[in-house]
Amino acid sequence: MRQFPSPIRTVARYSVALSELATGGDVQPIITVTGLNKTYASGFQALRRVDLSINRGEIFALLGPNGAGKTTLISIICGLVNASAGEVRVDGHDIVRDYRAARSAIGLVPQELTNNMFDTVWATLKLSRGLFGKPRDDAHLERVLRDLSLWDKRNDRIMSLSGGMKRRVLIAKALSHEPRVLFLDEPTAGVDVELRREMWDMVRRLREQGVTIILTTHYIEEAEEMADRIAVIRRGELILVEDKAELMRKLGTKQLSIQLPEPLAEMPGALKGLSLSLSSDRCTLVYTYDAAWEQSGISELLATLAQLGIEFKDLRSSQSSLEDIFVDLVAKPAEHGQRHGKAIHE
Repeated sequence: MRQFPSPIRTVARYSVALSELATGGDVQPIITVTGLNKTYASGFQALRRVDLSINRGEIFALLGPNGAGKTTLISIICGLVNASAGEVRVDGHDIVRDYRAARSAIGLVPQELTNNMFDTVWATLKLSRGLFGKPRDDAHLERVLRDLSLWDKRNDRIMSLSGGMKRRVLIAKALSHEPRVLFLDEPTAGVDVELRREMWDMVRRLREQGVTIILTTHYIEEAEEMADRIAVIRRGELILVEDKAELMRKLGTKQLSIQLPEPLAEMPGALKGLSLSLSSDRCTLVYTYDAAWEQSGISELLATLAQLGIEFKDLRSSQSSLEDIFVDLVAKPAEHGQRHGKAIHE
């Protein structure tokens, strides 16, 4: 996993103390969603009986194509949209019966810029903290701004900031009331590579201190880089919820490229029963196999090549990326839901 240097300092102050999160080693959910449905007045059903549990202190990525229901799900959890049926609890609080307590545990960074452009950065943060009924704490707000490299901009009007700076202000607002859950809806959309990597680093530091991060993104590399677990939603239904490493192990494929010293005229009959293909230049044999297989068959393949007198000059292996898996899942949800049903419901 790549690591990127960043000037952003540790942000332990935004999270509850680790001692308060201690659970005796057991993973405890901070968000539980049960039987959630949402049907709009038009008759469009945005969510279909969604059941989901998000663990305290994890980075959870929610992936899905446009219109899949990601924003609707987040909006319901954050109390911005009413569900048609079902129950949501945040840090033990029902979002309907105990709205204020549930909402105060959540920080939301929306995809769209929603700042008052005529306010200063400092005034925006003070207002945001006050809206949650938190007592004045200028020292905390200063730390937030310094950690996001915004302290020098505190007296600037938001309208004068660059797009990347405005997005940092959104994050600062979400952290102003010290939430235990942080929702990031497409957090790096439209930002440059350097800022994206700094934000990745900041998210990791938040997670290390116990803050739960829920991330929606169109950048598959972002989920692959950061997430602990991944959910895929399509047409309002969760078709998979799985640990990232386990997901790539179960659903990923591996390829072994065997480079030949000279072109092969045709595929020998002894190899035609195997999952082999011959490159267009006939200089590479590509063997594809399931990453979940305990026996890859590579040893047998190489032995067969030796028996046939086929020499090779190089071997290269590769594994499907999360993007490959995601595209396959979205294209064929029913097939994968049946094949990997156990993983979906665990």
